[in-house]
Amino acid sequence: MDKNHQMWSDLGMDLETHDLLCEALPGAYGDVFLSQKNRPECMDYFEMVAADIHGIRPAELIEEQKKGRKVIGTFCVFVPDEVILAADGIVTGLCGGSQFWVPEGEKVLPANTCPLIKASVGARLGRTCPYFRIADMFVGETTCDGKKKAYEILGEDVKMHIMHVPNGQRPQDLAAWTDEIKIFIKEIEEFTGNKVTIEGLNRSIHIVNEKRRALARLYEARKNACVPISGTDALLIMQIAFFDDPERLTAQVNRLCDELEQRIKDGNSVVDKKAPRILITGTPLAVPNWKMHNIVESSGAIVVCEENCTGTRYFAHDVREENATIEEAAEALTDRYMGNIHCACFSPNEARLDDVVRLAKEYKVDGVINLNLKFCNLYATENYFVERRLKEEGIPCLSLETDYTDSDAEQLRTRVGAFLEILGDA
Repeated sequence: MDKNHQMWSDLGMDLETHDLLCEALPGAYGDVFLSQKNRPECMDYFEMVAADIHGIRPAELIEEQKKGRKVIGTFCVFVPDEVILAADGIVTGLCGGSQFWVPEGEKVLPANTCPLIKASVGARLGRTCPYFRIADMFVGETTCDGKKKAYEILGEDVKMHIMHVPNGQRPQDLAAWTDEIKIFIKEIEEFTGNKVTIEGLNRSIHIVNEKRRALARLYEARKNACVPISGTDALLIMQIAFFDDPERLTAQVNRLCDELEQRIKDGNSVVDKKAPRILITGTPLAVPNWKMHNIVESSGAIVVCEENCTGTRYFAHDVREENATIEEAAEALTDRYMGNIHCACFSPNEARLDDVVRLAKEYKVDGVINLNLKFCNLYATENYFVERRLKEEGIPCLSLETDYTDSDAEQLRTRVGAFLEILGDA
């Protein structure tokens, strides 16, 4: 029995299912990524992690657990990683981006639930995601009704902490979120057995800020007329950022950015400079959901920015460092998380529309693809405002709805192709 099989067996996971999963996910990886031309050499690290995302990192987490550290699984960008790190915990993302997990989720959830929720629940209940099996505790949040109820199911056999996200971003909402952070600090202290000191919290804030700065540097390179990396590769990096050790991830992204900046100087673009530049906005694209990026870029365009939770929302804005007290640090975390993440769960949400327009201009895009996962009512309803605002700004927009299956791939490709033709004629 090889080491991955042994790990899965130790986690109580079915080995036959393990083999099917390893065939499905790296297989999808190979189809999407390995056919790309002129990839940056420093993608080698991310390529290695993606090809063995259910082997390398889970094995590391298990070794850290043996040393007494707690692994905390999180679902959303609102959860402040800094608090977990300050208590010597380890943060990991959780599976939820493949059709592979959906059927198991549909055994307990309505079919008209969004695929991300169904896949997450299915990955846990089907025992087919090592991150769900390894995590000592899950941290959820109340960003949508579907997730709130799904967390009740996921919390039946694993400790679950819920952070209650306000419905708006008013001063009283910010104050409520500061209270949520302070409650979270106490919960994490009790669970890990480690005190969150202001020194430790400031240190973890700096670590996560450094990761944000590295990812911001990656996106800065994508603004150039000479595009040094594909949008598909950039998305892969963002997805891995949810799982990887933050300091190692920072070092690898900066290593890649050194190469990208040199490629820009050398005029080494991954696409023809006349290729339409696309911004994708909407619902998050959890690993291994590379479907839309693959369709867009294999149709002759290039994705240069993502305004979503697996894009700019994940790294935009640092947290204030060098706070004097836990209270100050909690307020600094609130300023960043509640004051600058413009999720569709908020009403009103004009700030997200401002973000989409600003980013479209900063990245000099030719058009915006407004992408929605089926049955995500929050983003589907907000499409009305996104489309209207982009029309007012004179920015072409194509709204699409999809799920994790490939059954609509050709239909999507046809619609994307027609959109690109319109952009070419503009």
